[in-house]
Amino acid sequence: MRQRLVMIGNGMAGVSFVEQLLKLNPKRFDVTIIGAEPYPNYNRIMLSSVLAGDAKMQDIILNDWDWYKENHITLHTGETVTSIDPAAKAVLTDKGASIPYDELVLATGSLPFMLPLPGAEKEGVIAFRDIKDCETMIETAKHYRKAIVIGGGLLGLEAASGLLHLNMEVSVVHKHAHIMERQLDSTASRMLQEELERQGIRFLLQQQSDAVLGDSRVSGLRFKDGTEEAADLIVMAVGIRPNIQLARESGIQVNQGIVVDDYMQTNVPNIYAVGECAEHRETLYGLVAPLYEQGAILAKKLAGVAVDGYKGSVVSTKLKVSGVHVFSAGRYADGPGTKALRVQDDLEGVYKKIVFENGKVVGAVMFGDTIESSKVYAAIRSGEDYSGREKEILFGGAGASGGGRAVSEADLAAAMSGDEIVCGCNGVAKETIVTAIMEQGCVSIGEIKACTKASGSCGTCKPVVEAILAATIGFDQVAVVKEGICGCTTLTRDAVVEAIRRMRLTTTKEVMHVLEWNNPEGCSKCRPALNYYIGMLYPEDHEDELESRFVNERNHANIQKDGTFSVVPRIYGGVTTPGDLKKIASVAEKYNVPLVKITGGQRIDLLGVKKEDLPNVWKDLDMPSGYAYGKALRTVKTCVGNTFCRFGTQDAIKMGIDLEKKFERLNTPSKVKLAVSGCPRNCAEATIKDLGVVAIDGGWELYVAGNGGMRVRAADLLTKVKTEEEVLEWTGAYLQYYRETANFGERTSEWSMRVGLDTIKAALANQADRDALNERIDVTLGRTQDPWKQIVENDDLRSAFEALTAPVSPEAAASKESGESNKRGGREG
Repeated sequence: MRQRLVMIGNGMAGVSFVEQLLKLNPKRFDVTIIGAEPYPNYNRIMLSSVLAGDAKMQDIILNDWDWYKENHITLHTGETVTSIDPAAKAVLTDKGASIPYDELVLATGSLPFMLPLPGAEKEGVIAFRDIKDCETMIETAKHYRKAIVIGGGLLGLEAASGLLHLNMEVSVVHKHAHIMERQLDSTASRMLQEELERQGIRFLLQQQSDAVLGDSRVSGLRFKDGTEEAADLIVMAVGIRPNIQLARESGIQVNQGIVVDDYMQTNVPNIYAVGECAEHRETLYGLVAPLYEQGAILAKKLAGVAVDGYKGSVVSTKLKVSGVHVFSAGRYADGPGTKALRVQDDLEGVYKKIVFENGKVVGAVMFGDTIESSKVYAAIRSGEDYSGREKEILFGGAGASGGGRAVSEADLAAAMSGDEIVCGCNGVAKETIVTAIMEQGCVSIGEIKACTKASGSCGTCKPVVEAILAATIGFDQVAVVKEGICGCTTLTRDAVVEAIRRMRLTTTKEVMHVLEWNNPEGCSKCRPALNYYIGMLYPEDHEDELESRFVNERNHANIQKDGTFSVVPRIYGGVTTPGDLKKIASVAEKYNVPLVKITGGQRIDLLGVKKEDLPNVWKDLDMPSGYAYGKALRTVKTCVGNTFCRFGTQDAIKMGIDLEKKFERLNTPSKVKLAVSGCPRNCAEATIKDLGVVAIDGGWELYVAGNGGMRVRAADLLTKVKTEEEVLEWTGAYLQYYRETANFGERTSEWSMRVGLDTIKAALANQADRDALNERIDVTLGRTQDPWKQIVENDDLRSAFEALTAPVSPEAAASKESGESNKRGGREG
């Protein structure tokens, strides 16, 4: 006769425990699960992906309704347990049910901690914990603009990133000097902050919240130093507290959490606890991997399988916010008796720190490149002695001699033990993946994901899963499945573009509908791409969709970390005039521009312009937009050429100005920079540009696909021509071919390596083909208009730059009316 197992809680940790129990001994229990939320088990980690539009609610469901039925689990959703009667071995619910048990598992999770601030009860003040919070944020973003996230920890940054993708202006308030100070050292924290600032998130560090402002709805936040920040939405992400009230009221021993022994048993017979609510050896865990480990121990115990007790977990964190890879594990801080191996590359945005104690790895922090994270984590857990060969952990077997190579995913996969966790989000070990390959015939990443959930959440483990698959069945047997341009579709870029062309689809909505997008609203990845592809194919008919543009492109200026913007007017070929310089100086003084800077592209950047001032700044400048914010032609850098230089062989200035005037305002898959050097000395650095022109005796050399950014790449010689007209002709053909064949977001250097230089040369070799490409690019160029001028002359467009948020206090309102808008510490957006 089966025993009755009741579990209170339907979250990730608890259901993972049930899954493992059913695998070990499926016939031992009749299982009943009681969950307060009206949903089946879902992946809470993926809520930020839902916010970002990269996933729908149904995408984050881990176990759908059918799973419960198929496993004969009685599920009570939207129902709360109000009391436990240990003597009678029964639980009572708010719907009047009395459910008996033989074994009871508490998986009640945790509750978000809300700061007890005056005004915290106002509408628009929420936590970020569940689907309801997520829905509130999505709905708020449709009607309001400014959001504050209190808390610069992991959850807060994920919430901020999601809100940013919902097109809100986001400020993160954090009381410490560094974000994620519990997981990152100051170097990694600074690099992460700089990256997130570049994406548009503001940070207000070392600020302590004092009161929520507003009437019935929030209008701002006051800090203890007296300054204020406007807000339409405040998200508190300041931590969680174990949900222990039910246990306490039922006479179960609690401390900070529900106290359990090494077998997850409480002080009351037949009652256990796992997950965030459980306190083991005075330690609480909030990350998912340790919770899965607890569930595995309890599953074996209740299944009657011999098991060593739970000894605690080494905590590791993998964070992926908008493409930022961060890893942290163990004791990463320097201390007495510790030594650290550090690798820091500010140019590539990579930082790694491995901490050793007595030759053993005890902690690590990684930023930008986390490929060795699995190996490092395994080293921490195993306690292996690396004395004398510490560098192997990052540089492989030859690392000790200083000539080692980076560790590949294949090396990592081969070195992993069977029980080592590969997918931390879903608690999938290597042996589970291998079993799925061998016993269920999985031959692709998609099939492994479907069988095991590995790589199904944040996706950072996907390279290792691929390596395990290849090592298990061989590279030749791996099924290569083309992935869609995002999670909303399985269609590739080429398939999408071909469909747009064939069916003449003219809006992003139409594309998503006709091509049966999984997510009818699209996401932050596919919407801008579709908008570009349609505009590239149908320049005469397509109406640019501002809502599908990134924030800088919508505002036609680069947002800075303090919420202000930078303004860069067009200066053709880097050549200006006294008249333009006077206008720029006059504008800088009139609008109190705090910094005027010469850029690397030979232009002038006005930094610190308030958003509401942008239209008037553009009007007073009366100069074209420099497009310093867009996926478009940015600059054409020039040297003085033979106009003044005694080494110059051609007129580089005129060539550069001609190129910039010809191709300004041209939308491209990614930003494009050009340069013209008047002689092979190459003072304009033309050979690290997307297209560089170098003058030679009797003609010009054209170089393509160079890059001077994070991944420096020398350009390749495309061709040599004799006349300036030929330079313009080849440049137009090259840019149009790039526009028509590159993936959205792909720089020319990446595109060239993907398609091959020979392919590009072949596409441009024929005069008729170049003429056709130039004919198409001329159609596009003929439709472009200067966006600054459009906004200055159009009241409707100008209104988008007016402050939507009401002043946060009468004093601020008075300040605004009197034009003294800086009284709030200059933080108005």
